Amino acid sequence: MSENADPQTVEVVETEDRFEARLPDGTVPGFAEFVVQDGDVVFTHTEVDPAYEGQGVGSALVAGALEQVRASGRGVVALCPFVKAYLARHREYEDLVRR
Repeated sequence: MSENADPQTVEVVETEDRFEARLPDGTVPGFAEFVVQDGDVVFTHTEVDPAYEGQGVGSALVAGALEQVRASGRGVVALCPFVKAYLARHREYEDLVRR
């Protein structure tokens, strides 16, 4: 495990309804599950492998997922506490939030 485990990519896995963080070696240290409802992406659960906690994986994962949602033209509903807290700290994504 490297000191900096920030994922290099965040990919949507449509068949599993989740975004996955991926390290350069292909390891998936975290994922964010979602459902699409009324055209918006509803984040339901985010999980980071305990071996990677505190290394920025969750934040990089959510940021990458939100950028992809923005590019798709959809909005975001944050049921997941981690995504909700991230959005509260990062007002640059406020335009995506649906209540």
